[in-house]
Amino acid sequence: MNRKELAEALAKKTETNNAGADRAIAAFIEIISGALKKGDSVSLVGFGSFEVRKRAARVGRNPKTGAELKIKASKVPAFKAGATLKATVNGAKK
Repeated sequence: MNRKELAEALAKKTETNNAGADRAIAAFIEIISGALKKGDSVSLVGFGSFEVRKRAARVGRNPKTGAELKIKASKVPAFKAGATLKATVNGAKK
């Protein structure tokens, strides 16, 4: 499912128009991105949580030449699924 299909499904589910649903999705993404940028996590009980994880600096290898290269430490966004979402995906009712 892409963003357009998600907006259409949201519009149908909430009985609104596609433009309004797309604005809601954009706002949702902006809010979560802003919270993660500040270092906060966002928890949606039953669905999951968005958080920032730190990735340590490491030495990598260029697959073409085999030369070593240094990879800087970074922060990466991560999602951890909640119990209800996991149960839904696995077909169990929770």
